[in-house]
Amino acid sequence: MNQTEKIQSYLQTHQIDAAFITTPDNVFYFTGFKSNPHERLLGVAIFKEAAPFIICPKMEIPDAKAAGWNGEIIGHQDTDNAWDILVQKMNETASNIQSLAVEKSHMTVERLEALEERLSNLQISRIDEKINDLRVIKSEAELVNMRKAAELADYAIEVGCKEIAEGKTEIEILNAIELAVKEKGAAQMSFDTMVLSGPKTASPHGTPGDRKIQKGDFILFDLGVVYNGYCSDITRTVAFGEPSPDKREIYETVRRAEEAAVAAVKPGVTAMALDKTARDIITEAGYGEYFTHRLGHGLGISVHEFPSITGVNDMKLEKGMVFTIEPGIYHPDITGVRIEDDVVVTESGVEVLTKFPKELQIL
Repeated sequence: MNQTEKIQSYLQTHQIDAAFITTPDNVFYFTGFKSNPHERLLGVAIFKEAAPFIICPKMEIPDAKAAGWNGEIIGHQDTDNAWDILVQKMNETASNIQSLAVEKSHMTVERLEALEERLSNLQISRIDEKINDLRVIKSEAELVNMRKAAELADYAIEVGCKEIAEGKTEIEILNAIELAVKEKGAAQMSFDTMVLSGPKTASPHGTPGDRKIQKGDFILFDLGVVYNGYCSDITRTVAFGEPSPDKREIYETVRRAEEAAVAAVKPGVTAMALDKTARDIITEAGYGEYFTHRLGHGLGISVHEFPSITGVNDMKLEKGMVFTIEPGIYHPDITGVRIEDDVVVTESGVEVLTKFPKELQIL
């Protein structure tokens, strides 16, 4: 049973006439077609009994076919009312649609109203959780792509370390990293690459700029690479010159926390237990107030996806789940340090996809 058939089975079980899935990453998951439609309408309609179809900008129909979608594709032009075309096709495919499952986390009020205006007495339900349940367990084919994406991320960190030199700016290093990984076969970065140095490392979501690297700096790299539609996400913090004792202490505390959390990964362990494993180590070392975010997040087609690895999530880990483990300490008066790996839950433990060394690299 393929993924669209699993949604069809879900619709039959819950007596829902159809589902309309609109998140580009989810359209890719169900159809193999990757699109960035901007404000235009993109979606896959899946029905309780009839065959599914894609609706997309007309100019992208050849791309959808090339992606391997063998079902029907409905195109719309910029001069069309795409909602009229969608609803007309849905009514032709399955008459008298009264219930529709949508991604409530993605469907805007404006778009919902467009549907409700055209489908009277429509009952809307939520399909987000079902899609999360499907996407959270990665197939072996997905893991092959994620291993390659992680390999490229490791290479990107290696390039970044080699580029570090006194007087070179964060942006110069960032540009060299992105050029190198794209030459190596990466389609794009998973998100905006971060190269932060010196005091800027204490900002978890800092912005790279024209600050010049200085001796004694810690440099934090946070980056990811997309390969065949799947993301990686890695963070490493390195030292340029011998670090001070307080910086080294922060680094080693984060490393112990990260490695302990990774070692605790196995089926049946809860997300909150992993967060606690890392957080307790950081708190006991006296830096608890400086670890200001969750331990990690799901990873796959999206760089941030279900589940969230937080101290309040009692979800049990299952074989095939992929997520990040990324504790950090951000001390404004000393330095910031984050170490992040991508991990897969295996039958009896964990596979770590990102392999760049975690021992403190002194460059």
